[in-house]
Amino acid sequence: MATEGPEPLGVVIERVVNREGLELVHWEKVGPAGNSILRIYIDKPDGISHDDCERVSKQVGVLIDVEDLISGRYTLEVSSPGIERGLYKPADYERFAGSRIKLRAIEPIQGQRTFRGTLKGFSVDKVIMEADGVGLIEIPYEKVAKANIEFKF
Repeated sequence: MATEGPEPLGVVIERVVNREGLELVHWEKVGPAGNSILRIYIDKPDGISHDDCERVSKQVGVLIDVEDLISGRYTLEVSSPGIERGLYKPADYERFAGSRIKLRAIEPIQGQRTFRGTLKGFSVDKVIMEADGVGLIEIPYEKVAKANIEFKF
């Protein structure tokens, strides 16, 4: 019987990524049981290579199968978070202070849900940003639905 669930799976993923000297940016399991997709986003200061992704993929895949962490078929994807990487944890908001971001709130704040602007940082469970057309705003962390770096080409 599979011990499917985010906790054991997350522990395995984090253990492999850390052992490889990489940063686990985020992971998600989406799709129906028996045909799901497991996406793992990794990074390191000088960027990741195809070899980094391949090593993590092979190790995580073997451990998932040996420990029976996902029942049925699944697709495993390991990649870079990309140039417009997501912001998933408080440390991300501190690390990328000064960057341009796009943030979507769960519910309207000051009459809107989507904000674009310069990330100022994170303090006391609040994302602080200089939002276009709004000015300085503090958005409660628990109200953030999604946030990512916004790269201007």
